[in-house]
Amino acid sequence: MNQSDMEEINKKRIAIFGSTGSIGRQALEVIDANPDLFSVEVLTAHQNDELLIEQAIKYKPNIVVIGAEQKYQKVKEALSAHHIKVFAGEQALEDTAGLDCYDMMIAAIVGFAGLKPTLRAVEEGKSIGLANKETLVVAGDIVMKKAVECRAPIIPVDSEHSAIFQCLVGEIRNPVEKVILTASGGPFLGRKPNFLVNVKRDHALQHPNWSMGPKISIDSATLMNKGLEMIEAKWLFNLEPAQVEVIIHPQSIIHSMVQFQDGSIKAQMGLPDMKLPIQYAMAFPQRIPSDFPRYNFLKPDTLTFEEPDIKTFRNLYLAQEALKQGGNMPCILNAANEIAVYAFLRNRVGFLDMTDIIEKTMNEVKFIANPELEDYFDSDAEAREYAASLINL
Repeated sequence: MNQSDMEEINKKRIAIFGSTGSIGRQALEVIDANPDLFSVEVLTAHQNDELLIEQAIKYKPNIVVIGAEQKYQKVKEALSAHHIKVFAGEQALEDTAGLDCYDMMIAAIVGFAGLKPTLRAVEEGKSIGLANKETLVVAGDIVMKKAVECRAPIIPVDSEHSAIFQCLVGEIRNPVEKVILTASGGPFLGRKPNFLVNVKRDHALQHPNWSMGPKISIDSATLMNKGLEMIEAKWLFNLEPAQVEVIIHPQSIIHSMVQFQDGSIKAQMGLPDMKLPIQYAMAFPQRIPSDFPRYNFLKPDTLTFEEPDIKTFRNLYLAQEALKQGGNMPCILNAANEIAVYAFLRNRVGFLDMTDIIEKTMNEVKFIANPELEDYFDSDAEAREYAASLINL
């Protein structure tokens, strides 16, 4: 076996589920910077066939999956000369997640759609770089139990959860008093309802610190993103709801903190750049070199902190209530939010209307205290149908 073959064998084989989204594109940038460490084995996208084709020709994965079945023929024909297997549809995503051709999944499919492929990968004992927070928001109890049973490492990619994960390395025997998730506050920090009632789509998409996809950008503007992160943190780190706090930190330099029972607080810091937590997850347990910009303590920002305004940004309050209630309530919250954000991005509802839609759906859909997996799927469908009925989609 020659040196080139040995190098290929030693590379970590990466499957990027959601390769055309913001996290997926940045994961590919990390691979570009470390071609001796990582190879691309699977790329998937839902609708963006043109970028998926472009990525596949460049990275030459083993398998490509396009979620939208009507685009299968176009993708297959475009890649026919490149010896790449092409599949389409929701079942193909799940089946591909169960294959043995990759070592680590970057779970970057946005929303509820990411649950089935991620759960399948967990069942196969794959290492998961988890960027899809909805997987744990919807069915965190089932996913984390299965991860323990199947010895599937779940390494968070969200900057906040990556920060907590990094703070906990080496602290396995030291009880956590609480975790503190930091939030930039989004583009409307300090604004009141009389301003928010007139907010339009393009304004809400302008996040001050992070470059993200449209759905997550809107969630950040409403603070729902932070609420979903609270629920995700509960499952990732085996916490009680009272152990998860949120604090507004507009500069986004401290990405999150862990407070231990002796009162000590550990924080993970750095300039806001999603490639850092992506690279950390992909290379874990090693830290590999990067050329990412460094924070300069000699020219520091003034780091400030304040309490979130949950009276104005009630999505965070609703998420906190769902976290406390448990059962299928986070699933209902997430489903209603996905429908509300979809409608807002298409100018069907106003910014503050999203909160009303979510709250009404949480009050209407049947609560199940100890749901099974099928209950989550049923609750998701029911919540989506009810939320959509409020909008006339």
